[in-house]
Amino acid sequence: MNWLACALTVFLLAMPDTPRVARLLPPKSPPAQLPPGETLPVLPDFQTPADKNVQIAAASKTPSKEEKNRTEKLQPYTRLEIIRYVSGEFVKVRKSLPGGKKGFRFAAGKPFDESELRRSINKGGSVANPGDTVQITKIEFRDKEIVVDINGGGRGRTRFRDRLTITAGSGNNPDVNLNRGANPAGYQGNGSTLILDFGKALPEMSPEDVKDYLGPLLDFSRQRSASVNWVETLPPEFQQAIKDRKAIVGMDREMVVAAMGRPERKVRERDPDGLELEDWIYGEPPSKTIFVTFAGERVIRVKEFPR
Repeated sequence: MNWLACALTVFLLAMPDTPRVARLLPPKSPPAQLPPGETLPVLPDFQTPADKNVQIAAASKTPSKEEKNRTEKLQPYTRLEIIRYVSGEFVKVRKSLPGGKKGFRFAAGKPFDESELRRSINKGGSVANPGDTVQITKIEFRDKEIVVDINGGGRGRTRFRDRLTITAGSGNNPDVNLNRGANPAGYQGNGSTLILDFGKALPEMSPEDVKDYLGPLLDFSRQRSASVNWVETLPPEFQQAIKDRKAIVGMDREMVVAAMGRPERKVRERDPDGLELEDWIYGEPPSKTIFVTFAGERVIRVKEFPR
């Protein structure tokens, strides 16, 4: 046994510090480092190269201004622009327009059902035929709809209380005025009501977009407003202001309506000298709001907020 212990001792002393098995293994490589933000997929990738290319293109595409606007809700000032540039326009009828209180509803930007239009005409009668000239007399904005009245609309006469405006006067006596309410052109409910149904909250759009939506039924091309000839007789500064769609000092009420449309609100008051003033208000704070102040029949002041 002594010789076996001696042999084992000599063998151990002859071995190097590093085990022979470890010397036979390949050298270790440093662990792989992933770039920041990258992950190692756990499951296999079943997408084809074509699918990946489509995804990369879609992710890198920058939305256009028009596409971006479609995702935004209709702004108060844009509503004012639509009323200013579309309401009051004279247009040619492309297809017969139905009457009736319910109006004719169709999806905005999509072809409407011709059979549904015929049923609506059979029920409410036809108030205008192709080629007739009609006027857009009112535009109303709802949550998911834009209601357009043609020749006063088909929803009947306005009630007396709808034509009443009460404004603050001097002392305890308010000023009471009658106005034409929903029928500024004097039409008495013998027209048509068109309802543009968007099926969602009203998106941002331009007056031209509204005209395009109404295009299947109404032709806006080559139509001139009845006031064009009258405008051409005005002084150059008023003609330019009407063209620029703005009010300036010295205009009368007709000129302001021609330039900016009918106001959303009117407020009457008296100044310390007893002069009766009337403010026509376009827009609603905090959005762009314009105050056009009349003394008698003439504009004496125009203020815009915010500047």
